Amino acid sequence: MDREPVSSTHLRSVGYDEGTRTLEVEFQNGKVYEYRGVGSEVHAALVESGSPGRFFQESVRNKIAGVRVK
Repeated sequence: MDREPVSSTHLRSVGYDEGTRTLEVEFQNGKVYEYRGVGSEVHAALVESGSPGRFFQESVRNKIAGVRVK
């Protein structure tokens, strides 16, 4: 999955597959997690957020189970 860089102290890049509704997040430490069942509006809001790390913490991390893929 292609990811785009984001400006964040915690997140390095974010990608999204609309077909599978999968959000992929790369953290600054190089770990990559996938979150499934994520709507495209959540991905768009994450990328457009003034604080992607905070948005991720509040809207994804504590609400959707992630699976480490790298």
